[in-house]
Amino acid sequence: MRQPADDPRNLFHRTADLAADYLETLEERPVGSRASRDEVLRALGGSLPERPEDPAAIVEALHDAAARGTTATGSGRFFGFVVGGALPSAIAVDWLTSTWDQNAGLFVLGPTASVVEEVAGAWLCELFGLPVDASVAFVTGCQMAHVTCLAAARHDVLERAGWDVEQDGLAGAPPIRIVAGAKYHVTVEVALRFLGMGRGALRVVPADAGGRMVTDGLRDVLGEYDGPTIVCAQAGEVNTGAFDDLNAVADAAADAGAWMHVDGAFGLWAAAGPATRHLVDGVERADSWATDAHKWLNVPYDCGLAFTAHPQAHLAATSAHAEYLMKSDAGSERDESDWTPDFSRRARGYTVYAAIRALGRQGVVDLVERTCRHARELAEGIGGLAGCEVLNDVVLNQVLLRFADDETTDRVLAAVQDGGEAWPSGTTWDERRAIRLSVSNWRTSDRDVARTVEAFRKAIG
Repeated sequence: MRQPADDPRNLFHRTADLAADYLETLEERPVGSRASRDEVLRALGGSLPERPEDPAAIVEALHDAAARGTTATGSGRFFGFVVGGALPSAIAVDWLTSTWDQNAGLFVLGPTASVVEEVAGAWLCELFGLPVDASVAFVTGCQMAHVTCLAAARHDVLERAGWDVEQDGLAGAPPIRIVAGAKYHVTVEVALRFLGMGRGALRVVPADAGGRMVTDGLRDVLGEYDGPTIVCAQAGEVNTGAFDDLNAVADAAADAGAWMHVDGAFGLWAAAGPATRHLVDGVERADSWATDAHKWLNVPYDCGLAFTAHPQAHLAATSAHAEYLMKSDAGSERDESDWTPDFSRRARGYTVYAAIRALGRQGVVDLVERTCRHARELAEGIGGLAGCEVLNDVVLNQVLLRFADDETTDRVLAAVQDGGEAWPSGTTWDERRAIRLSVSNWRTSDRDVARTVEAFRKAIG
């Protein structure tokens, strides 16, 4: 009976060829999926296999199904949601990460994985202008980055109120008030639910027309309560790319004795570029920050990042101890599970390390500034078409637009997506339908911009 690893070298070579073929055809491949659920199910479904199958045949079957059943999110013309591509260096190291198959939770299980996280974390703090002694956690995405940061915040504000939440839980604890702008991202709300604080703890501050928190309103809300408080600011509203005034938020939070958390899922990367750094003025004054590497750094899924300015609060909220864990007693050795909600976890630091080395500081700056330029060009080109209205000041990489009415907006969106040339996503803004283009991919070129504008021109008819 054939075993799964009889001939790994030939299997891996063939897999590498298929992967390269896929990447080399992204330029002309339709961006949207061309297969229905039923078509993919016919190709890959069936009854539970009774006997082992040839690994190469399995790879070929998945590759064939993916030819039509995969959305080409790595294409330079995919602008849906805020999804980056994947740099070749990061893809290659991601393969090695799977090959090494380390459980990156304990130093003893993978010293290299631990040290790489330590090094990459320090590089990220430098790129973002965060405190050099900030704690860093490599998590699945910004959802779990919020959970990690807000768990540290919950510990800190309750400890200052004389309550040990790790020992006694939330029952009977002083109420925690969470304050956020009206356009906060849903992942912040979900994190609060996970942490037992709930939507009822959330006080919403009005936002301006661009989605920025109105800081005068923030002070009004903060003045209503003097108990444990967490303020959630936003660096990059998901539709418009707008930034809260982080210095003003920091001033208000400091005066109220509140913990300040920054949702910088993609916008925190603005800190890397001289042309965009002003958007995050004051970001270093926060207590915690959440972002993604699988967005603008263009590493493979999944990789989110949580930072706090208070490592002891971070450790108190997320670390665990047991005799069998064999945790290091050496203060210089990093047990990664101390900093994340996970025990068993992928060694996500490798791809971040590889991407930063491949790009260097200047490459990161160029990536951010180039994609922002492409966003402005898309806004100018599509915004100049008949009946189109650009709804936002394109300060970063987000373009928000609509047409005369909801029906026309949805029709144009569907026509562009179905045409295969580009893939923007739909959204709702001010209770009306809109189209959003997020430029986050290192592959996006001037030609991709021109092709996308032409796709919209044809869709308008």
